[in-house]
Amino acid sequence: MSEDCLFCKIIDGKIPSTEVYRDDDVFAFEDINPAAPTHILVIPTKHLKDIKAANKEDRDLLGKILLTANQISNERGLAHDGFRYVINTGKHGGQTVYHLHLHILGGRSLNWPPG
Repeated sequence: MSEDCLFCKIIDGKIPSTEVYRDDDVFAFEDINPAAPTHILVIPTKHLKDIKAANKEDRDLLGKILLTANQISNERGLAHDGFRYVINTGKHGGQTVYHLHLHILGGRSLNWPPG
């Protein structure tokens, strides 16, 4: 955990969130500024600055993040019409919170290209 990280504070309950899922490795919550009718963030409880910070030891964790996102997408009824997963990395990638997070976006048609 990083004491100055917004998402680490959310995981610790120091900042309130609308929890969607939690286990020892993964935490998911509603985005406070949703870009779609369904906008959920799925994050590791381990502080990783971004996807580039992950290494071989994080392989199972990264898989668990994706499988958790799949479970949430199915539970929210997004599988039929489709959805998008986004992992922003770095300033030019649009990352604003430096804790690895996967966005689940769905519930409407999403245009391409993004951004």
